[in-house]
Amino acid sequence: MRIARFTTGDDPRFAFVQTEGDTTYLAVLSGDPLYMPAMPTGERVELGDGVRLLAPVIPRSKVVAVGRNYLDHIQEMGSEPPAAPLLFLKPNTAVVGPDDPIVLPDWTREVSYEAELAVVISKLCKDVEPENARAYVLGYTVANDVTARDAQRTDDQWARAKGFDSSCPLGPWIDTDLNPEDVGVRSRVNGELKQDGRTAQMIFDVDYLVSYASKAMTLLPGDVLLTGTPAGVGSIEHGDRVECEVEGLGVLANPVVRREV
Repeated sequence: MRIARFTTGDDPRFAFVQTEGDTTYLAVLSGDPLYMPAMPTGERVELGDGVRLLAPVIPRSKVVAVGRNYLDHIQEMGSEPPAAPLLFLKPNTAVVGPDDPIVLPDWTREVSYEAELAVVISKLCKDVEPENARAYVLGYTVANDVTARDAQRTDDQWARAKGFDSSCPLGPWIDTDLNPEDVGVRSRVNGELKQDGRTAQMIFDVDYLVSYASKAMTLLPGDVLLTGTPAGVGSIEHGDRVECEVEGLGVLANPVVRREV
């Protein structure tokens, strides 16, 4: 099952994503499926002109992200593998959706993309064990952990480098049936393949990450967990278009703009 958040110019709504032949429809739901039973209204909207997909979830609490979780990315960054997951936070103000611009701040000149599998939490999650972690997962979406690399090097903390507005694109929808154990994670910039890894290469898998994060802090419904990025990260510039993809889930695409002050 796929759950989308969308607008046709009015207030955001939720829908199940359905495909018939070559046509994709949105079966509109009443309310937010994270907080109430998902009840179809009977209305169906064809995905196309006039429909804008939004970030499938806006975390009411936080985005918990994991650094250095793919060995090849660790090596390209000249770092050492962590003994335990390296957690950091992104504010919910960093979240944007499909086709929303990634806005490069005026205080950085080196911003990079990071394609990632994202986990959406379904219910209050605290001190769970890895073998029980999936019971707290609503589904999965695609993320781009956009990073101001120069600020990451100069700041002792990563909050500014990874938490600026538009630094966390999510989309295109939530897939509740995806098996996250071995799927491709890729990125392209202007159509050129940049990253091509698999979640099986993660040092810490999804179940362990959910458990580990839940033992550090309470995870709430709608919280999002980013699981790390494979090798191949690089800089993006004004006018670029970044595509992040998780195999079997979909493609998240965003233009890049710089608005000089």
